[in-house]
Amino acid sequence: MRSVLFLSDSVNRRMIQLYCESGLKLPNLERLAERSVIFDNHWTGSAPCMPARRDLMTGRLNFLERGWGPIEPFDDTLPMLLRDQGVDCQIITDHYHYFEVGGENYCQMFNRWEFIRGQEWDPRMFPTKDYETAHLGKMHPQYARNRELFYRTEENYPSVITIDRAGEWLEENSGRDDFFLWVEPFDPHEPFEVPEKYLEMVGDDYEGPLYLWPEYDKTDGDEAKLRHIRRRYAALLLMTDAHLGKLLDVMDAHDMWKDTAFIYTTDHGYMLGEHDFLAKNYMPAYNEVFHIPLIVHLPEDAHAGERVRALTQNIDLLPTIMDLYGFSRPEEAHPIHGRSLLSLLEKTEPPREYILYGYFGKAINITDGRHTYLRAPRNDNKPLYMYTAVPIDNKVYFNRKRVEDIGAIETGRFLSWTDYPMYRIPAAMIRNAPGYALCYNHMRPWEKEDYLFDLETDYLQEHNLVESEPETVRRMCRAMAAELGRLEAPPDHLKRMDLI
Repeated sequence: MRSVLFLSDSVNRRMIQLYCESGLKLPNLERLAERSVIFDNHWTGSAPCMPARRDLMTGRLNFLERGWGPIEPFDDTLPMLLRDQGVDCQIITDHYHYFEVGGENYCQMFNRWEFIRGQEWDPRMFPTKDYETAHLGKMHPQYARNRELFYRTEENYPSVITIDRAGEWLEENSGRDDFFLWVEPFDPHEPFEVPEKYLEMVGDDYEGPLYLWPEYDKTDGDEAKLRHIRRRYAALLLMTDAHLGKLLDVMDAHDMWKDTAFIYTTDHGYMLGEHDFLAKNYMPAYNEVFHIPLIVHLPEDAHAGERVRALTQNIDLLPTIMDLYGFSRPEEAHPIHGRSLLSLLEKTEPPREYILYGYFGKAINITDGRHTYLRAPRNDNKPLYMYTAVPIDNKVYFNRKRVEDIGAIETGRFLSWTDYPMYRIPAAMIRNAPGYALCYNHMRPWEKEDYLFDLETDYLQEHNLVESEPETVRRMCRAMAAELGRLEAPPDHLKRMDLI
């Protein structure tokens, strides 16, 4: 048994024709879909980047216990579980967050890892002091220096190197059994750096200053800018798809479809002006960020052409891949929240009724596949604690510079599902600037509101039904409380959300 996981970053599923008629036709993704199952109701559990990856690697919802952070010492991760059974595990990625504070021990779970340098703020090159070229949106001296190495030649783009190198690895190992290849290009994550030929393919006619990196902020109403950034994003999808095709060529050349699973998905989506928002993290948990694509090829084209409407989530990939190899998790392993997609396809267990999703310390969100309910925190967002054995956040340690009162941090055995000792850190003590996207003690006005949407009649989530459908709200609140209990979430959330 062999398997390949292709994890592309920040894919807005509405931009893909497979999921939305007005989306972009991606020839190689459609080529994969012809041999695969398409999951129509698949959701991210925790966002953004590292929380989503911990979901994927552990089969548990990260956002219920902590924010951005590393693999915990008590985690049973997918690559380690596979390695223990003799499966050779390889990751190839240009996702540089794995190699900074807050991204520890993900790649180290694999037998081998290969890191392609140069994305975003990756400190590959000594940065220039200033960036003098006229531009809109964000630009950072580190990235300005990095991009000099690749932006003129497609073959030098980090994500292109990542995917092409994965194709070479697959070719080199096509005769082997029992491997797991995790391919993770950073694209189409911003900055939307892309060769001109792909911009021409999407009909981009923008003539203003360089604009490839949107601010994490609301749009300013300039339609020309917004149209350009959407087309840049679409062009980056096209480039990623073109190189995905090289992996599929290897699958074809060696007839690997008969005994190799191939999974395409993303960590989370990205907003491109929907609801007047750009990017992610600071707005309500709209579909554009949390409702994501999942396309799964099973060996021998099993279930090829099926579309699945049942609720699924990123945490389901760990038990699914273990199931594909015929492995059971060891008895001493911690409980997980995910469920095997194979049991869903074979109808050996019923579909879920509800799933929870969100950002740590923000709203808790729930869907039954028909409605989505986004419930804002009550009680001044208290009590809210971060539970971790590794007191680290995005690029920082929880030291005296980051925590107002070190004495407020407790140690103990706080979570019902593990006896591993950890820190309990009051979120109110964490110093974050009010504008910081993942701030836990400051909320923007829209983050204090509840939202209820009917996805069948209003997938774009334009009509808030909180006031007009109180019984649906009550049902969703009861379900949310029940799900928090079933998932053994810290009981603080029930008080924080006023669900008791």
